[in-house]
Amino acid sequence: MYENKEQQQTALLAAVDTGEFDVQRSIDELEELAKSAGAQVMGRVIQKKEKPDPATLMGAGRLQEVADFVRAQNIDLVIFDHELAPAQLKNIEKVVDTAIIDRTTLILDIFAQRAKTSEGRLQVELAQLKYRLPRLGGLGTSLSRLGGGIGTRGPGESKLESDRRHIRRRIHSLEEELEALEKRRGLLRQRRKKDDVISVAIVGYTNVGKSTLLNTLTDAGVLAQDMLFATLDPTSRALNLPDGRKVMLIDTVGLVSRLPHQLVQAFHSTLEEAADADLILNVCDVSSPEFDQQLEITTGLLRELGAEKVPVLTVLNKCDKLPELPMTLNKSTVAISAKTGMGLDQLLEKIVLNLPETHRHLHLLIPYDKSALIGEIRQNGRVYAEEYREDGTYLDANVDLKVCHRVQDYIILNEN
Repeated sequence: MYENKEQQQTALLAAVDTGEFDVQRSIDELEELAKSAGAQVMGRVIQKKEKPDPATLMGAGRLQEVADFVRAQNIDLVIFDHELAPAQLKNIEKVVDTAIIDRTTLILDIFAQRAKTSEGRLQVELAQLKYRLPRLGGLGTSLSRLGGGIGTRGPGESKLESDRRHIRRRIHSLEEELEALEKRRGLLRQRRKKDDVISVAIVGYTNVGKSTLLNTLTDAGVLAQDMLFATLDPTSRALNLPDGRKVMLIDTVGLVSRLPHQLVQAFHSTLEEAADADLILNVCDVSSPEFDQQLEITTGLLRELGAEKVPVLTVLNKCDKLPELPMTLNKSTVAISAKTGMGLDQLLEKIVLNLPETHRHLHLLIPYDKSALIGEIRQNGRVYAEEYREDGTYLDANVDLKVCHRVQDYIILNEN
């Protein structure tokens, strides 16, 4: 018996530094993305230029150096840390004579590997097809050479070998399916609002520990690995808060810098969970040297989604890796370690503080002929202590605001 093992693809990373963004940080992230996709990175090429070459992105001399290195090292794939225009893709492929993909194609490939739900797969396929449609000419030889490797995976792969009209029909069909799913998701959100279900959305950069946090708080059992985009599909779990309230904790897709526009569009309905939440947990890896930029990117996307009015609690995760915190904690900031459990009690308390008030902590003396109220208080709130007294039942309870006006006459002041 022989075991068939898929050979790991070798990749060269390439970028042009025009000063538009921090190219070193971006190419470090590109390497992590490439590893997440299953590639073995063999080297990097960065060229400083005032502006990218409109035909080949890099200058002719540097591109020839890339081609020579690819031949000498037998590199399977060159990944550019830019979004390549269709003509650039075709021209570079002619010179380098190996498979060429860009940052967006790489991220789409990772999403194709990780999407598990039907909606996630539809979203990925739509984003892939929309991105690949104008690039079909340049991708033809790449597809045959790669043989199903990085950049060609996912539900949209077989469609690329069909004619453009067939692909456009498929795009239209996917858009209709996703529109129906988006309407259903919207109805579910409306139902949650109507039923007064409180939702808390976890957002943040990819690989900052969002899934670990969800698992630690709710035993969700979501895949949590030290790689970019380890999980893709949103997960919702119930979470009990210290004040007796139950909230819906929603994990959302991770973010990266320069997230492809196609993905933001395709996953818009999923990301809207954050915009409709009662509270957003903006999780960041405080041990990362780029945590400031990670917070900035997340804040920018939330603004784009129209979530500026939703309260945000900044969660500094992985604080066990630092001797001291780089910033002062306040009502809207908490330091935790989702892995060790450090600071999780404070996190829950600050979630309570930042959520809109739905309950009031009251001391009550309910007359025995009004005992039915106790059942309502218990059903929609939390009873901390109960005592039968001569003139009624004493309760120390967290009472739903909808019930408060009905127990107004039974409130005891200064009860210890």
